[in-house]
Amino acid sequence: MKKIYYLSTCDTCQRILKEWEPLDGVTLQDIKNEAMTESQVDEMKTLAGNYEPLFSKRARLYREKGLHEKQLSETEYKNLILDHYTFLKRPVLLVDDQIFIGNSKKVVEAAKQALHS
Repeated sequence: MKKIYYLSTCDTCQRILKEWEPLDGVTLQDIKNEAMTESQVDEMKTLAGNYEPLFSKRARLYREKGLHEKQLSETEYKNLILDHYTFLKRPVLLVDDQIFIGNSKKVVEAAKQALHS
């Protein structure tokens, strides 16, 4: 299974998707238009080890809600990701039993290799 969770309005996501082309056989899910389910987030957590690596601390709401001043639990990370798509660190690529989270150059390149190997 190959699946990408991304945000269609995010320029960075769009740039990375272009870099990863061709995307034959890859399911794309725009998390703004199609909300993630609890089972999808749980699947990502299983591959990532916990919810924190999936959580974006760059999200504007992170500061607006004062979350940067709190020590969040795993349950809180999960609930925040489910509550609002902006809290998912993007893009997230699932390739079989591997997960690639975020937009660092190293992650993007490793994901590209996994997609096309």
